[in-house]
Amino acid sequence: MAEPRLLDRVRDALRVRHYSIRIEQSYVPWIKRYILFHGKRHPNGMGAEEVSAFLSHLARDKNVAASTQNQALAAILFLIQAGTASGTAMVGGCGPRQTTGPAA
Repeated sequence: MAEPRLLDRVRDALRVRHYSIRIEQSYVPWIKRYILFHGKRHPNGMGAEEVSAFLSHLARDKNVAASTQNQALAAILFLIQAGTASGTAMVGGCGPRQTTGPAA
């Protein structure tokens, strides 16, 4: 029997960890868009630069809000941390900047 496809493994990982079905319905399309944005490259060969490029594309070209970028980032980080894209470099410093208000 063939090994399950990547998105099927993501779904399985979400279900094993008892994530909500709504999270699955949100994360899987973001992961799919991330992979398609990079020309169907496997996530094993992608790292922080690719994540940053995708998030920048969302902000610049698609004009999405910071909360939408955060949702996309959470989906990609799940893909990486769940081991479904083993070998991918840890991603740090990606995503929209958080504003903390005026300095005291």
